[in-house]
Amino acid sequence: MTVRFVKMHGIGNDFPVFDHTPPGAPSIQQIQAAAVQLCDRRFGIGGDGTISILPSEKADFAMRMFNPDGSEAEMCGNGIRCFAKYIYDNGLSEKTELTVETLAGIMVLVLTLDENNKVSQVRVDMGEPRLERAQLPMEGPSGRVLHEPLKLDGELLYITGVSMGNPHIVFFPEHATDEIILRVGPKLETHPSFPKRTNVHAAEVVGRDELLMKIWERGAGPTLACGTGACAVGVAAHLNGLTGRDVLIHLPGGDLRIQWGIDNHVYMTGSATTVYEGTIEL
Repeated sequence: MTVRFVKMHGIGNDFPVFDHTPPGAPSIQQIQAAAVQLCDRRFGIGGDGTISILPSEKADFAMRMFNPDGSEAEMCGNGIRCFAKYIYDNGLSEKTELTVETLAGIMVLVLTLDENNKVSQVRVDMGEPRLERAQLPMEGPSGRVLHEPLKLDGELLYITGVSMGNPHIVFFPEHATDEIILRVGPKLETHPSFPKRTNVHAAEVVGRDELLMKIWERGAGPTLACGTGACAVGVAAHLNGLTGRDVLIHLPGGDLRIQWGIDNHVYMTGSATTVYEGTIEL
């Protein structure tokens, strides 16, 4: 079967995007079964996951995402901006405010258009952060995971847990380096305290409204960007008294603006880019 895709990225977090709405489109089961091959950077298209566009009875559209290891992610902040750009730029909707059904709930997206009437920026209402240990989930007593000590192969880390519909663990070293995330990330992802595994982020405080972060994504490893992770970092930094509620976060692939509103919702604003179109045999 010949399948059309569009390769897109959100500040370096890249995805082949599949439209399941036209007649003859692949089934979601076909994409899920092929996700490992599709994301392979030598034998497939390459990507940090696949994004699928589906009809929805609850929202304007529904989004599904599969990781490079074949597992399914509840949500993807950079992926959903690409999702929105695809929908508008390809004429699936003329709305500049969209609702999208995800496994983490319904997201509200506001689109900013450029001079060519193409989507340049997307602001996503990511919903409320979930801060209770059971909501991550993480083993242990009830309550929040806030600056909690965790021993990892003799190294003591102080971690904060935030779920944005998917689990994130944040720690704040003096310097967030590639070395520290590559060393700590895989161990924390698969630590027995996290029954569903977890995403891991090292965040360095640059100022009261600025952070730098490094990323280890569950099921993907080190990536250039993680939208839900940036939201979790913004929330964790404020909870630890390190920043205000409105921060600019520097990720390896680019910047995201994260705002934790007084309505308790987290808002993420960033770009989305189309790279190329193609077809692949499944």
